[in-house]
Amino acid sequence: MKRIVYLLLSIFLFFQLFPVSRENPPVMAEISAPEEVKNILKRSCYDCHSNETIWPLYSYVFPVSYLVTNHVTEGRDELNFSEFGNLAERKQRKKIYEVWEQVDEGEMPPKDYQLLHPSSRLSEKDKEVLKNWASAFSEDSE
Repeated sequence: MKRIVYLLLSIFLFFQLFPVSRENPPVMAEISAPEEVKNILKRSCYDCHSNETIWPLYSYVFPVSYLVTNHVTEGRDELNFSEFGNLAERKQRKKIYEVWEQVDEGEMPPKDYQLLHPSSRLSEKDKEVLKNWASAFSEDSE
């Protein structure tokens, strides 16, 4: 039994020698939104959906490091608020609608993220602000 524990511990320590990349590229064209909306997005979305990720201590420990960096990479690929201004206006409208849709359906921010980051939880007021913003944005562009 001791050998198995030592082997697992050795494997765990070995993988610590190969850190994953936790880069934050420069902000290229940040989303243009009212300050209240930006504050909500920064608090609840930016860790996975921007180039301004705050990498928590657990993101440096294998195997969690791989899970977190993969989650951030996928989040940025789907929607990156740090590059939002580079999108065509039509694509911006679509993405803003999708943001509200994900929030309204309770899919964003993810429950597991909220457990580790309680401040990311959206209040009813936050949801109302996002809903009004998404509605106004789509009405302005028609």
